[in-house]
Amino acid sequence: MSQSQFKFANTDAKVPSDATGTPPAEFTINAPASTDIWAKPPSTFRFSAPILYRSMPLKSFKRIRVAFNAPWEKNYDQGGVILVLNTADGGQKWVKSGIELTRGRPHLSVVAKDNWADWSLLPVPSGGGAATLELVKEKDNSLWIYLVEGLQKSPIREVTWVFEEENVKDLWVGLYAARPSSEGEGELSVRFGSLVVNQE
Repeated sequence: MSQSQFKFANTDAKVPSDATGTPPAEFTINAPASTDIWAKPPSTFRFSAPILYRSMPLKSFKRIRVAFNAPWEKNYDQGGVILVLNTADGGQKWVKSGIELTRGRPHLSVVAKDNWADWSLLPVPSGGGAATLELVKEKDNSLWIYLVEGLQKSPIREVTWVFEEENVKDLWVGLYAARPSSEGEGELSVRFGSLVVNQE
C-alpha cells in the first residue's frame, strides 16, 4: 500500500507513512472538539471527523482489520473503522465501528447509516479502552463486524445492505477519530496499529 493510496478527509494533517510510503506499524489520528459522524432525524447531518482512507470500488472490498486505543475522556469520544459509500448523486452512506465513550464507560459501537443512522452498543469485554476489530465481506455478501481477541473472533453485527447498493461511485475504507463534545479545547488522540486492508 503506497502512501498515495491513503488520503485524509476533514483534516489538513499529514498522511502518516513510513520510509516505504506505507502507513507505519503504529500511528495516531487526532480529532478536534466538535467533530462527529452522525445522522439523526429530522435534520442532523454531521460528517466532520478526520478520516484516513483509501478508495476502491465497492465490489473490491474484502476485509479491514486494525487495533486501536485512546484515552477516552469526554462523552461520545470515539474512534475506529469506517466504510463510506459515495454515491453517484453526491450522497453518502456509511458504517462505522469502534469504541465510543457513553454513560461513563467505553463501549464497542456500531453505527450504520442508510437514510439515517442507527446505533448499537456493547460493553468492551476487557473493560478497557483498547480493541481490535475486523470488518469482512462474507460469502453471502453481508458485511460482518467482529471483535478479535487473540485467535478468537466474536461476531458483533451483520449489516446486510452494504454490498447490494447500486450507483456507488467509490468506497472509502478507512479509520476515524471523533470528539463530538464542544467542552474544552483538547483533541482526542486515537492510536492505531497492525492495519490490514485486503481487496480483490
